[in-house]
Amino acid sequence: MPVRIACLIVPLFSLAARLRSEPDLFGEAVAVVEGNGHAAHIVAATRRARKKGVRAGQSLAQARAIFPKLIARGRDAECERAAQEALLDVAATFSPRVEDAGYGVAYLDVTGMERHWGSGAQPPTTAAEAAEAGFSPGGVDPGGKTAQTEVSVLQGWQEALGQAAIAAVERIGMPVRAGIAASKLAARVAAELPGSPTVVPEGEEAAFLAPLPLTRLAPQMEAWTTLERWGIDSIGALARLPESEVASRLGELGRELHWAARGLDPRPLTPRQLPPEFREGMDLEWPLVALEPFLFVANAALDRLATRLEVQGFACRRIELTLTLEPDGYHVRSIDLPAPTRDTKTILTLLRLDLEQSPPGAPVRGFAIVAFPDRPRRAQLSLFGPAALSPERLATTIARLAAMIGEERIGMAVAVDGHLPERFAITRYAPPPPPDVRCGPQKSRGLLAVRVLRPPVPLEVITRPSRDDERPGLQIVSIREDRPVSDDDKRKATIAGEARVSSGPWQLEEGWWTETPATREYWDVEIAGGRIYRLYRERSDGGWFADGVYD
Repeated sequence: MPVRIACLIVPLFSLAARLRSEPDLFGEAVAVVEGNGHAAHIVAATRRARKKGVRAGQSLAQARAIFPKLIARGRDAECERAAQEALLDVAATFSPRVEDAGYGVAYLDVTGMERHWGSGAQPPTTAAEAAEAGFSPGGVDPGGKTAQTEVSVLQGWQEALGQAAIAAVERIGMPVRAGIAASKLAARVAAELPGSPTVVPEGEEAAFLAPLPLTRLAPQMEAWTTLERWGIDSIGALARLPESEVASRLGELGRELHWAARGLDPRPLTPRQLPPEFREGMDLEWPLVALEPFLFVANAALDRLATRLEVQGFACRRIELTLTLEPDGYHVRSIDLPAPTRDTKTILTLLRLDLEQSPPGAPVRGFAIVAFPDRPRRAQLSLFGPAALSPERLATTIARLAAMIGEERIGMAVAVDGHLPERFAITRYAPPPPPDVRCGPQKSRGLLAVRVLRPPVPLEVITRPSRDDERPGLQIVSIREDRPVSDDDKRKATIAGEARVSSGPWQLEEGWWTETPATREYWDVEIAGGRIYRLYRERSDGGWFADGVYD
């Protein structure tokens, strides 16, 4: 299978990264400046600024003299890093093998992607089939096969992939150009041509690169001097030289240059590992001392983070905020979300509450927000029942509840190892997935169920020694609630009555190795009205409590 490499290039990357962080500047005369004071010079400028005469390399004073209304922005390393990661995130949705080739450049191995971006059928073999498919082969060979039609089909799916990649990168706020060829150099040169995407036909990489100057190979200075003495001024001239002769005189570097000139990659594509985190941030033009202006710029960064997480199919489970303080210093905060979510409003609310509780204490001149990804929760949909609650909405609701009442009060009750009936613990809310197969009800006799009373109801219990010589102990005579009874309580069913039957006690001891062990006696008591209660007596103080009622 022939190798196909796609290259994505963001022109004027430093400017595109800045405009991605400040979308309000689109359409304005903006220039990105590097350096301070008199050393400040223009790195890139928008089309409107270039029409006024602003060019890269000019000093900021020269650019202001040409166009006084020029908007200048400093080069922002945090914005550029986030923009490059966003570009690689989008590229990873088109191919599992993506190489980071520096700011503004990404290579993709799209070999074998015709099944996803092609028609899925075999190439047309006749002129009629080609015309029906929308191609113009220009002629059919005597055997009925059309090589030109097959090339058109191959170029068609590659152009479709390139157009989809361009649209995906533009959706995250950056312009991009795409090129596809059999080598990285040919793909990059194709991406720099107008009319993107540009596809170099298979096997024509050497002819495509031949008229280009030798500087496109970026040879080292020593090799460049040697090739210049040989009279080599184009890539095609270098490709026509014998490989063994070039390698014997220039070494391994010469061999790699010769391979690149012939349209071959001297080094394979190096895949990039998926980052364990997603980062967005920027340097501010002026230090901020109030919370509201900071939340305004942080909201835009969270929107960009949410878009990147959605592209990769992730949600955010933890947020880490790093504030760069004026004049020196950092303020780092970490917020664990109750559930994975991509809801920007919820995360912004948590940031607001956290910063209000622990303000940084100094003006903020830059920030970085790191999102740690996690898989969003899935829900089993029902065809006949009511619509299931969306996992995304559930996570958002849990996060808002945690912000209002505290994270320690949000969770899920789980059983713990112990003998006491009320033993439980609160853990992170993570409901188990629904079962794959619905279990039917088990066949069994009807049993009594205990409705637990929480908190236990204190009682006054009258006992007497048991008259049964075979079972010495106590016998419960009557019970009643040990608290004042109001008019409202009289209307309700209160626990009181003569005991008809009592069974017990069942001894229970827990934590005997501690200073305050729990020692209880449990009883089942049926009163005159027919109700059956579960009681227990604390051996430490002798207090009686109603623990549950049998239904």
